[in-house]
Amino acid sequence: MKYPFFVVLLTLITLSMLLGCKNKENDSPLSGSTTHKTEEQQEKRRTLTDAFKEYWFSGVAEITSYQLSQERYGELREGTAVNIFVTEDFLPKAQVKANSPSEETLAVLKLNSTKNFVTGIYPYAIMTSVFSPIETQGHAQKISHSVQEWCGQVYMQLNNQKNFEIISHSYFEGEADQEFTLERTWLENELWNIIRINPEELPTGDVSVIPAFEYLRLRHKEAAAHPAFASLKQGDSLTSYTVNYPNLQRQITWYFTSRFPYEIEKWEETNATDPNDTLRLKTTAVKMKRIRTPYWTQNRNKDQVLRDSLGLR
Repeated sequence: MKYPFFVVLLTLITLSMLLGCKNKENDSPLSGSTTHKTEEQQEKRRTLTDAFKEYWFSGVAEITSYQLSQERYGELREGTAVNIFVTEDFLPKAQVKANSPSEETLAVLKLNSTKNFVTGIYPYAIMTSVFSPIETQGHAQKISHSVQEWCGQVYMQLNNQKNFEIISHSYFEGEADQEFTLERTWLENELWNIIRINPEELPTGDVSVIPAFEYLRLRHKEAAAHPAFASLKQGDSLTSYTVNYPNLQRQITWYFTSRFPYEIEKWEETNATDPNDTLRLKTTAVKMKRIRTPYWTQNRNKDQVLRDSLGLR
């Protein structure tokens, strides 16, 4: 059967167009572009307000000192806590602060949280660092935690790769050197940064949470996710956010300003020292002073006077 010339020509043109469209789709820079992005970069992007950019990208850190009452060994200990929030460029592959921004870096909000108190004759120094992405809603990129006291020191670090990769070192028998992975889920340590970025993203209701590294190390608990119930109560001036772990008999509540920049004014933490503990002493931290300053440039003897503005010795 013979076909008219124009029918054959029309068929060839149609095939050429279809093949051409397919080739253009494969050659498009948007096609499959997500395969070149990390999973964190594919998370839902945030819309940053002008107020947010002005506050957090102004080249200074926010430093807040707190009067601390810390439960340890069944007694309350007086001390101080300091929270330093600052933005910086972060290299997700190397998991370190970048010297300068590039196509490989992520903007993160970093929290350096410290506690200092004394138990009897010897002191405790605790520090936790949390690096959270700003432009996306992904989990914290990295968490590092250390405790130093006269008996020894412990260190724990989480790196957000395909899973949560965790290393832990301790002077205690049975806890010496460990490496393991956990599935991604909410991290109590990252909730501090989410409060500061956008409290509306805080998880509520029944959730699975990996407790704070400080709690895990001081209580000698295995790092794992636990069922929890989270609630957010907004007030005119202060909003409270509570995470309760019924199986651990642990509860922590943050109190922060209800409007941007959502400053954390105080927090409370209650842990049972043992299953029969009915005393339930409460750890509290209440704001003393807050300043915004480029502290990393203020390292001369003459700059020590700035500690007075934070109420620190």
